[in-house]
Amino acid sequence: MAAPEYVPVSLNELPRLKEPIPAPGHWKADRPGDLPANGQPHGPKFGSPGPDQGYALTLARRFDDRLVLTEGEHKEDVVAGCLGVATKRSSLFGRAPVIYDFELAFTLFGFLSDPAPEYIAEFRKPLFEGARHHYWDQREISDLVPEETIRLTPKQVRDRLSGWRDMLSI
Repeated sequence: MAAPEYVPVSLNELPRLKEPIPAPGHWKADRPGDLPANGQPHGPKFGSPGPDQGYALTLARRFDDRLVLTEGEHKEDVVAGCLGVATKRSSLFGRAPVIYDFELAFTLFGFLSDPAPEYIAEFRKPLFEGARHHYWDQREISDLVPEETIRLTPKQVRDRLSGWRDMLSI
């Protein structure tokens, strides 16, 4: 609180004058960790970065009782393989993962069909085998799903399941 003018003050208590600070010069992103002007790099094996992608693992647990697996398939492999597809979809739309991202991924590979069509089950079994342990297997699964398929709704994928191979880049 400011003191009235009639109160005596010493020189140390007087406000100090500050030196003016010059305005900063022009800045450009030239450090090694800075992103280029066109944003996040894209290309093979770069993945699909997006906000709050770790939340997808929480969403995946909501499908524990709905996943239909054949003999020899493991839930952890299925979740790891479909995680890349779900986060790829969420980052394409510029948002955090939602339940429908996983619904699309699980539906596309027949994990929500009881029973799964035999032609899908034969294709997916070696593809998902050990995916929880191997990052490049997870990348291979997500790279199989093109952007046109990612943009579909889970219902559209379910309706087109008879032409399943047309929805993948095989």
